[in-house]
Amino acid sequence: MAEFEKGVVPKVLNGTGLKILIVHTRWNLSIVDPLVKGTIETLHSAGVPPSNILVRDVPGAFELPFASQQLLKQNPDINACISIGVLIKGSTMHFEYIADATCQGLMRVGLDLGRPVVLGVLTCLTEDQAFERAGIGRQGHAGHNHGIDWAQAAVEMALLNKK
Repeated sequence: MAEFEKGVVPKVLNGTGLKILIVHTRWNLSIVDPLVKGTIETLHSAGVPPSNILVRDVPGAFELPFASQQLLKQNPDINACISIGVLIKGSTMHFEYIADATCQGLMRVGLDLGRPVVLGVLTCLTEDQAFERAGIGRQGHAGHNHGIDWAQAAVEMALLNKK
């Protein structure tokens, strides 16, 4: 059975030799920083050396698609991009507009450039939800750091794209 057939998840993700781009927002850094840390630690544990991880930051989520696209164009040896940010719903429609534009833009970058772009943007209704998804939950719930999942997805998709 082929490694990437439907329903088959690779047991061991070997990221040796892969180059990964992480673009993250400076907005909501108390949540973004642990997500980036979890992403980097997971990439290291998958065999991606520190020298093969390029990390850049941008002001907010709306800027993620443009920055991801430009950095991927400037670095053709990058195998995958993880775009990380946090959007927390407020009392206006701003959340919906930014979330939709960011998600659509990141998908377009990946499809247009033919390289995986992992959507690492939390879209939460409350700060507590965001803290839980960053693995630093409040109120006694540590939660799960989604940066781990994004790193695993990036390695898996980069390997798929290399085949």
